[in-house]
This record gives sequence, structure tokens and C-alpha cells, in this order.
Amino acid sequence: MTPKTASPARRRLGNTDLEIAPLVFGGNAFGWTIDETTAFTLLDRLADAGIHAIDTADVYSNWVPGLSGGESETTIGKWFRSRPHRRADTVLITKVGLEMAPGKRGLSAKYIVEAVEASLTRLQTDVIDLYFSHVPDKHTPVEETLRAYDTLIRQGKVRAIGASNHSAEQLQEALQVSVDDNLPRYEVLQPLYNLYDRAGFEGPVRDLAIAESLGVIVFYGLASGFLSGKYRSKADLGQSKRGADVEKYLNPRGLRILDALDMVAAAHNAKPAEVALAWLIARDGVTAPIASATSVAQVDSLIRATQLTLSPADMETLNTASALEPVA
Repeated sequence: MTPKTASPARRRLGNTDLEIAPLVFGGNAFGWTIDETTAFTLLDRLADAGIHAIDTADVYSNWVPGLSGGESETTIGKWFRSRPHRRADTVLITKVGLEMAPGKRGLSAKYIVEAVEASLTRLQTDVIDLYFSHVPDKHTPVEETLRAYDTLIRQGKVRAIGASNHSAEQLQEALQVSVDDNLPRYEVLQPLYNLYDRAGFEGPVRDLAIAESLGVIVFYGLASGFLSGKYRSKADLGQSKRGADVEKYLNPRGLRILDALDMVAAAHNAKPAEVALAWLIARDGVTAPIASATSVAQVDSLIRATQLTLSPADMETLNTASALEPVA
């Protein structure tokens, strides 16, 4: 049984009617490094703790030899089928646009209509709560994409839409098309953001998100696991399949951030990963970070992150250590 803890206060996602806890569970490893039984255990534990938003995508995890994409959605769909009572309280997030197979990619109206039906089937549900354009599509007019989403919303197959991996300019263009053509707008943004990777979100993207009252769900909140503190040198990179993605963080700034995380974590009897997520939860303009886990112990750590309140002094320590270095 999940230990009884107070559920985290929910936050509204932009101007939608969706409310989520200040953390979203990333399901990208379902059907890859997480088997079905383990996935069900993790999802149950999170839901019992009041963390009920799940992020996935149709393409997860077709980069793995032997997998074709759709594995994550399929696992979540089986969870819904085996636990029908969970669906109503789950905010289900998935994405479209990255290549599933030759000729199956992009944000054309024709492909979106095809892709959403495939996702709904795998997810064993009638509606996707939040449907993201996974990446911009330079070959399709934004108006065409938004008209396709308009149709899906009118049909009741999608509740709200969002934009992932969009620049401020791309997002602004889409928002203007929504106004000009009276079409649904992207209400949620999904950018890369964490204590190390700050430059892409802070500035024009965050300013636009705040000005337009957009929800913001950030990915790579732990910088591919670097901010967990388990990678301290190149010798540590072999600990997981993600080690190769972490080497770029092993520099003086990265190690300075780990030192600050260690200091704040010790003061709160917490883990560095919990502090890194709590920092994101407290940042201006952020609704919630996405974080993944492969074990019950890691899930319990995610739950603790939502309960951790950092002081102004803690935030200053982390902000100073992670400050972007001036360009020479």
C-alpha cells in the first residue's frame, strides 16, 4: 500500500480546464526499460499519492532496436483497461509529429487524423486530455494543423492542445493564427528546462508563456539523470544507458550545480533530484516538470519532491550556482 500523504495542491494548466499536481510522470520508458507489471505498480503508487498526469508520445520508443513506437501508449492503455476507475482522474498527455515510420510524420491534417485514431486505440480511451505538436513542421502551414485540432476538439477526441520544442517565434506565429482565424490555440508549452539547461526557456519563451497565460510542462527536468547526482565523473557514465547523454554536463559549471544541490539537500534531509525538481516547481512560469522513474523507491522520491519547499536562501544558492556563464 502507498504510504498516506497529503496530495499536492493542483495547478491549472494555462487557460484549460485541466488541473494537475506540480509534477507530471514521464512514461517514455514503458515497454522499453519498464515492463508492464512494473509500470502498473508505479502508476498506481503515483495516482494514490495524487500525481495523476502522465506524459507520453506515439513515437515512444521506436529508437530502440526491436521496438516500433506505440509501446508506451499501449502500456498506459492496458493500465486503463485493467483499472477503469483510474481514467477519469488521469490527465492524459500524448504527442504527434515525430516519425513513426516512413511517411508517417509531421503535422498535416491528414496525418493528424490518422495518428490520433491510432493513439486513441493504443490508449484504450475516447479522448486525449492534452495533445501536443511534438515538434514544429516546416512543411505544413500552422493554420492547417490548428484546423485539424479544431476538428478533433469539436469531435470530443481532444480536450486541449499544446506545443513542444517550439521557439518563441514559432509559438507566437501559432498564437497569432489562432486569433486571426478563430482557431483553438496552443494552451500549454513543453520546453527543455532544468537547473543546467536554462538558456532555452528563460527569456523570450518564458516571457511569452507568462504574457499569454500558457501552462508550462518542462521536460528533462533532471538533465537526463545528471541532477540526481549519480554521475560525478566520466567513470560513472557506464551506470545506465543514459550515461552518454550526461557527459556534456561534466564540466566546472555542472559540478558546481551538483555541489549546490548537495548542500541544499543535506539541509532538508532530501536527495539532490528532489531538490532539483522542487527548484523547477518553484520557478516563475513553470506549471510542472516531467520526471520518470523505474522503481517504487524512485517514485516515492518524486512524491517527496512535490512536498519539498525551498527557502529564498535555497533558491538563491541554486540560482547562483547554475547562473549562465557570460559569453567570452
